[in-house]
Parts: sequence; structure tokens; C-alpha cells
Amino acid sequence: MQFVSSELGETAALDAAFPRRLGDDVRKALAVLPPAPHAPTSPFRVLVDGETVVIPSRIYSDAPSVAAEATLSATQRAVLDCLYTRHHDGRVRQRRLERVVGLIQPWVAPFVVQLVGEYVDEIVSVIRRVLAPELVVPHSPTEAVYGRLAAENPAFVALTGQRVASYWDCYLRRRYPTLIDYPGHVVMAALRVAAKRHEVSDGDAS
Repeated sequence: MQFVSSELGETAALDAAFPRRLGDDVRKALAVLPPAPHAPTSPFRVLVDGETVVIPSRIYSDAPSVAAEATLSATQRAVLDCLYTRHHDGRVRQRRLERVVGLIQPWVAPFVVQLVGEYVDEIVSVIRRVLAPELVVPHSPTEAVYGRLAAENPAFVALTGQRVASYWDCYLRRRYPTLIDYPGHVVMAALRVAAKRHEVSDGDAS
């Protein structure tokens, strides 16, 4: 599948960011989302277990009230947290990431991987700490979910890797003298290895 970036416009449907089987949970999560001053921007497409989802690069809604979020189920809260990993405020993205980065669900994975290619070092460091140790374990639940995502979306992985190298080169060389030291590179290297394992297993099965 080719990685595509395009504008969905003012009527962007946030429920397109999740597989259809989650439709009821997504609608209940979206029901507590406050109105946004701006439409979601720069959506990108990825395959999740063979189904195309369309995830916004940024959303602009304020956080729902604590009481409103308390009415949601665990899955519905995870849906909401995933959406807020796309928030324009990096502090919001980090708080919401910390709630979902340990969830082993195929529909969570693209939200996490997208953050690896962004510019907030603290966020990328959280992902490395939680994911990298499990990504390098063949057949672990984390490796299975993220390896399949990467195998299904080579262009998405390639673009994310390019962004990792670019942000390191522009902003983080002083903190990480070589690219291989940068947490984002560590995660992407492990993700590529996991993808190759899943490409081989898919080929063997056919």
C-alpha cells in the first residue's frame, strides 16, 4: 500500500481513524469530544489488519471533562486517548500516549508509530522505553502487532524513518552524537526487523 497524505477538509470523520468493527465504541468516544475551533489536518492512511484507516495528523479539540471521560468503557477511553495523541499540544500528546503505548491492539499501533517520527524527544523516549524491549523479542505480542503493521505499510515506515533522521539531524545531534543513539532510530530499527519477520512468515504461509 502506498502512504498517502491528503486533506479531508472541514467535514473530516474522526471515526475513519479506526477499524469499522470499533464503530460503536468510536461513536461513544466521539460523543464526549468538545467542539474544535479547527478541523483535523493532514490525514494519513495506513492499513490495520488489511483495513484502511485515515488518521489526522493534528486535532484541536480541548480535553473532555473528567466526568464525561468517566462514562466511557476501557476501549472507548483508549479510542479517545489515541485521538488525543494527535493533539496540537505536545504535552497532551505525551499524556495520552502514556495511557495507550502499552496496549497491544493493532488499531493503537499506527498512532504510536506516527509519534516516533515527530519532534518531541520526551515522547519518543517513552516509546523506546516501553516498546523497544518487546519489539526485539520474536513472536512477543508487541512484536506481532507492530511487525504486522510495519509489514503492511512499508511506505509509512519509510517516511517515518526519514522524519526520525531529519529531526535528529536538525535538533538533536547535541543530545545524541550519532543517529544510532537516538531513541527514534532505535525504535525504527527494531520495527524494520519485526516487519521482515512478518514478511517472511506471510510468504511461507502462502
